[in-house]
Amino acid sequence: MTRFIHDQFAKDYLEELLKPYGEVQAPSRVAGEVREIDVFFSPAAQQTTNLATLGLLGKFATNPAIFEPFRNAASKEEICDCLLKLLEVRGALQREANKNKTLIQELEIPKLWILTPTASATLLSGFRAVQGEDWLPGVHFMADYLRAAIVVIHQLPQTPETLWLRILGRGRVQEQAINELKALPSNHPFQKATLELVYNLRQNLRVNQNLEEDDRELIMRLKPLYQQDREQAKLEGERLVVENLLQVRFGSLDKELSAIIELLLALPPQEFTPLLMQLSREELIARFGRQS
Repeated sequence: MTRFIHDQFAKDYLEELLKPYGEVQAPSRVAGEVREIDVFFSPAAQQTTNLATLGLLGKFATNPAIFEPFRNAASKEEICDCLLKLLEVRGALQREANKNKTLIQELEIPKLWILTPTASATLLSGFRAVQGEDWLPGVHFMADYLRAAIVVIHQLPQTPETLWLRILGRGRVQEQAINELKALPSNHPFQKATLELVYNLRQNLRVNQNLEEDDRELIMRLKPLYQQDREQAKLEGERLVVENLLQVRFGSLDKELSAIIELLLALPPQEFTPLLMQLSREELIARFGRQS
C-alpha cells in the first residue's frame, strides 16, 4: 500500500526539518502495549537557529511535541490511538517525577499535533476540537488538559507560514505547496533537502503497482521538476569541473578566465575537457574571448 510510503516520507520530512532545532525521534516507542509515535520532538535548550523559518510548524515545535501525520483523513479510531500515545508519554513522565519526588512542569509535557489533510465537522465536534483563538484557520484544539490539536492541512491558508505543513497535504494543496517550495531561493536552508525527499517519494511511488489517482497525478506533476533539477545539478557539476581545472592550471580565476566559462560550458564535457588540459591561458582567451 502506498500509505506506508507516504507515512515514511512524512516521518523523514519532519525529521529533516526539525533536527536543526533539537532531538527528533522518528519513530519513538512508548511503554505499555507496543505503540510507536511517528515523530517525537524535544527542542534544544539553546536554539542556534530560528524556528520562525518553519512558520506554523516552527510554532508547533517551540515546546516538546508529538507529531502524527496522516496521508488520508484521520479517523476517530486513529485519533484515539494518538491520544493513547500522548497519555502513555504523560504517564511515563509522571512516574519519573514521582520517583524523583518532583513536579512535572506543564511545558515538559509534549503537545500532540495530529496532521490530517481533511476532517469533517462531525469528527472535530466529537473531540470537542475548536478553532484556536489567535491561531491560523485549520488549527483545532481539544480540551486544554489534553494538550492536543487536530491540524486540518487543507483548511490552512496558502501563505509562506503554512508551506511546510501543506507539503503534507494531498492533491492540489500539495501541488501548490511543491510549486512554492520550488520557487524559494536556492539558498533557502530547507529547499534542497525537501525537494530531494519529495523526489525520493516520487521514485518510491513509481515502483508501486497499486497507485491511487492522487499518487499518479503526483508522479506526473513531479516529473518535469525532477528532470529540471537533475539537469541543473548536471550543469552545476560541469561548471565546478571547469572552474577547478582553470584554477589548477592557472592558479586563480581572474576576470578574463571567468568570462569564458559560459562559452566552455556550451560544449559537451568530452570537448571542453581536453581543451582545458591542453590549451594555454592565452590560447583559451584568444579562442573563446572573441565570442564573449
